[in-house]
Amino acid sequence: MGATLFVLTVLACSGAPAPEAAASRTPTAVRDEMPGYRIGPEDVLQVSVWGNDAVSRTAPVRPDGRISLPLLNDVQAAGLTPMDLREELARRLAEYMPNPEVAVSVTEVNSFKVSVIGAVGKPGRYELKSSATVIDVLAMAEGFTEFAARSLIIVLRTDGKRVERIPFDYDKVASGGGAQANFYLGPSDIVLVP
Repeated sequence: MGATLFVLTVLACSGAPAPEAAASRTPTAVRDEMPGYRIGPEDVLQVSVWGNDAVSRTAPVRPDGRISLPLLNDVQAAGLTPMDLREELARRLAEYMPNPEVAVSVTEVNSFKVSVIGAVGKPGRYELKSSATVIDVLAMAEGFTEFAARSLIIVLRTDGKRVERIPFDYDKVASGGGAQANFYLGPSDIVLVP
């Protein structure tokens, strides 16, 4: 898989909220739309403060989900959208300068990893550079083996406290009847093919 650069820039003047990833749904609901991007560990951010080169910098997101910036020290970044982080940085920088104009760009996406295990041609952990559906990652894993139970696939999704088991029936998706959605995966999802 070739290297891909994904850049998402959020400027102070944009005012457009990032789409929420099924935030208003019940916890067991399946994502059927493309989720909004959330910053994660190992991502690389470009933080730019207009007129202040001393604070502007490239900041890798540490495993604990924080970035380090002058004046502000450690700032939580993982789990936020770039717009959310921009607003938090502007709020905290306002203590040191009037009306700070902040831009946050995700210059490297390294936190979006999913695993495919079980009866597939190439089980493993896959680093994604953009949103992908269950079928997308099954294709990356080179499809099913001869004895795969294609109608009994489970997607394991964790929220840090519990694991949700989401059934996925490949045969229903392939038949096109609409009885099963080919939904988007989230970071750290595990696709289990028995």
